[in-house]
Amino acid sequence: MSTINEIRHRIQSVRDTRKITNAMYLIASTKVRKARADLERTRPYFTALKTEIDRMFAVTDEDTQSLYFGDGHEDEGTRGLFVITADKGLAGAYNQNVLKKAQELYNEHRDAKLYVVGEYGRQFFVHHGITVEPGFDYTAQDPTLHRAREICELMIELYKTRKLSRVDLIYTDFRGGVEVVSTAKLLPLDREKFIKKHEGENLSYEYEQPVAEILARAMHSFVAGFVYSALVDSYCSEQNARMVAMSGADKNAEEILSDLSLEFNRLRQAAITQEITEISSGAKSMRNNGAKS
Repeated sequence: MSTINEIRHRIQSVRDTRKITNAMYLIASTKVRKARADLERTRPYFTALKTEIDRMFAVTDEDTQSLYFGDGHEDEGTRGLFVITADKGLAGAYNQNVLKKAQELYNEHRDAKLYVVGEYGRQFFVHHGITVEPGFDYTAQDPTLHRAREICELMIELYKTRKLSRVDLIYTDFRGGVEVVSTAKLLPLDREKFIKKHEGENLSYEYEQPVAEILARAMHSFVAGFVYSALVDSYCSEQNARMVAMSGADKNAEEILSDLSLEFNRLRQAAITQEITEISSGAKSMRNNGAKS
């Protein structure tokens, strides 16, 4: 049975832990707001870029999309799995959910190459004896467009040189405040996603440079934007999951403190009662001894 001093130390320990979880909750909420604001500032650019790509497809009959849209044989070569995890835990089931999906795809394609963002994911695969491509040590913290462009350059180079025939992106999408593990084909892209119906529209656009060159640069930027969006969504999902985890930890701490306080008060009351009983017994004994003398 715990003593009063032991319970007092436990209460202080839980209170100190609750201060940490509360601070982590506040930090995570601040990071979520900042990351979402950064994404919203860049979203109009990539929306306009997708519209312009659609226009280029509408005004040209040239086969200018071969590099980024593949040749129909993407399932025959080596597949790349681009996985986005966190750098650390304490985020509920965030890492476990995305790693479970990544493992499922890897089991279907055992010759696939893994490109993992986040130290948690890299350590997970190494621990399970699965090779992770070296030199891809990108952090999951504070995603930037510059980092997304670096990753884009690498993926496109591997795709252009036929080292990878297809790149699948595995990340956590932040949809309306809910984390959803998603998979998307990063390369090659599906042309149908960029084509809209223009029936009755007068599309007369002129480009000073060859459409193929403009389209190549536009598609390059679009892939970078896709990667950036996935990095930010995953980062927001991580911080949101951490907020939920820390909120749950705070509630659990409250319950533990309530139980410990009840036990502490019960033991203290028992100690007080025992002291009163001992004093009463001593006083009664002294009275009895005085009466006998």
